[in-house]
Amino acid sequence: MLWAALKDELSFFLVGDPSHLPEGSAYVEINTPAEAPAAMAHGLPVLALHMGAPRVPSVPDPAHAAGVIKSIERAVALVEEGEASAVCTLPIHKKALKDGAQFAFPGHTEFLAHLAGVEHVVMMLASPALRVVPATIHIALADVPTVLTPEGLRRVIEITDTALRDQFHIAQPRLAVAGLNPHAGEGGTMGREEIDWIAPLLDTMRAEGFELRGPLPADTMFHAAARASYDAAICMYHDQALIPIKTLDFDRGVNVTLGLPFVRTSPDHGTAFDIAGKGLANPSSSLEALRLAWKMANT
Repeated sequence: MLWAALKDELSFFLVGDPSHLPEGSAYVEINTPAEAPAAMAHGLPVLALHMGAPRVPSVPDPAHAAGVIKSIERAVALVEEGEASAVCTLPIHKKALKDGAQFAFPGHTEFLAHLAGVEHVVMMLASPALRVVPATIHIALADVPTVLTPEGLRRVIEITDTALRDQFHIAQPRLAVAGLNPHAGEGGTMGREEIDWIAPLLDTMRAEGFELRGPLPADTMFHAAARASYDAAICMYHDQALIPIKTLDFDRGVNVTLGLPFVRTSPDHGTAFDIAGKGLANPSSSLEALRLAWKMANT
């Protein structure tokens, strides 16, 4: 499906087991990434890597774990060696990886950072309508005020600014920064984090040359006129960032990892085992993830 939609638009290849493709899939086994552009005219280029067991739609299998991990490692190595220009990952089943290969990472992103030798990375969700970056991610809401620190927020802003310059080719990124509390604290009546350290940090960074707006009330940051005034929104916690982008552009949201020494994108959804093999999956997010990776790597 992805190949048929993109074969006349861009070039990509799969690192994986061709026997795991749906029956009747048009594919071409390749030996090197350099063969992929020519192969695209005939079928999905596949750099074959055995997964260790047959596929059974909708059933996660720990026997695939070692192969899945090797496919990620191989993709990163190809990019680092200059044989490929970007990595676009598809969803993984973390429990199957832990059960089958003692996978020691919470997910793709942490594993990719480990492979790249990078300590800090940032998650961006991007679509044609909006780019958002949560400063804290998969933690309880009650823990956000203590996990969120001036040092951590500064790092998120710096990584986002650098990525927008280097990978999105925006000469002077404009960042809108949400407040933590309702109405950005409303002068301290709904919380003091904005007064005590968020606003002072933004003032300091503005003096250093960053173009920042905020701290802003999150409930007025995402209408059309507001979105036109910035290139990305820095949000304080997971839902503050993901609710607006999934409301505005659910099908086309793309996960982009900022801070890696290479381009990495992925669709903004999980494995969807409940519909696997039924022909019901919406490919929009995967299509946009491939398109964005191509654009970031080739602009």
